[in-house]
Amino acid sequence: MPTELWGSPTVEDVARVAGVSKSTVSRALLGRDRVSEATQQKVRAAAARLGYVPNVLAAELANHTSSTVGLLLRDASNPAYGLMFTRLHEEARAAGLRILSSTIRPGPEDRAAEEISTLHWMMGLKVSGLIVATGGVASEELRPFHAQIPIIRAGRPEPTGQVHAVSYDERLAARALTDHVLVHGHRQVAVLTPPEEISYPEHVRATSMTEFLRAHGAAVTVIPVDRLERGLTRTVQLVGDRDVSAVMCPSDIRQLEVIRVLDDAGFSVPEDASVTGCDGIMPGLDVTGLTSYRIGVEVLAERVIANLSRLLEAGGWSAGIEPRRALDARDTSGAQDIRSLDAPEKVHELIPGALIPGRTVAAPLSR
Repeated sequence: MPTELWGSPTVEDVARVAGVSKSTVSRALLGRDRVSEATQQKVRAAAARLGYVPNVLAAELANHTSSTVGLLLRDASNPAYGLMFTRLHEEARAAGLRILSSTIRPGPEDRAAEEISTLHWMMGLKVSGLIVATGGVASEELRPFHAQIPIIRAGRPEPTGQVHAVSYDERLAARALTDHVLVHGHRQVAVLTPPEEISYPEHVRATSMTEFLRAHGAAVTVIPVDRLERGLTRTVQLVGDRDVSAVMCPSDIRQLEVIRVLDDAGFSVPEDASVTGCDGIMPGLDVTGLTSYRIGVEVLAERVIANLSRLLEAGGWSAGIEPRRALDARDTSGAQDIRSLDAPEKVHELIPGALIPGRTVAAPLSR
């Protein structure tokens, strides 16, 4: 028969039903100290019977320790961020950490302010560390948080060296895609380019593509995509006038939009224009045959949690200390899989990916 209680059950209630002390209940439910398996089962059964849930935050504060870290994610509906969300949780669980996460869908003008407010909220919950997986928060905005707890930026390039970061090697991705387009003979290329405030990683990809294309003598038309519809209209016009033979997009979602509007206008890909994207995470990519670059989400998640665990175990993160040397953002050789700064107190790693050739790039037809 269930035990009837008025109000919320307490640790005293669980101790009475289980026939143990309050401290044993706390240790058994929070996994601290040595409690026999038989006692743990008895305590859990009593807690389940009463509907008791321990106050983990209060217990961790009392013990001056926390295994909970905060995660601010840009948009979990995006396949790349959705996979990052899943893998970070898996890696954290394996490392004995819990993740408290919040995601903010891009779009609103006040998104950056909302993200900062969310970081303050997480700090108020006394998380032991923060993972920032959004490009909407600038490095200088993270420094006040970095002075209090370890923070690792995940995914977005971090050129300043002001905060810990494990980032995708966006310039390496841009170079691989550019080389693929050039080797197919394209010399007139359009590059869809969003501003930094819309997507900093996409902006880095696009501007790097333009740089590498021009370095090889290609004629580049930069198409601003602050308003995607205007950019798409300009893309169709360029393809129709045969001013470009290839369109490079900084994400697979933008690539699909370009292919869709070209198809609606009566153009074929890659016959009338080759099109590339980036991310390589979208389900069905092998079926659609999109040419893309697969970012290393799995390695990035593993390195983020490994570095954060190390910083938490060390009990410090050298807040405000600048690294002894800055990462050369122009180095895209990919000779090392992961490149780190010399300063042991500062995490700054670049994660490479892999080109997906696909079927949306071919040699241009004679014009």
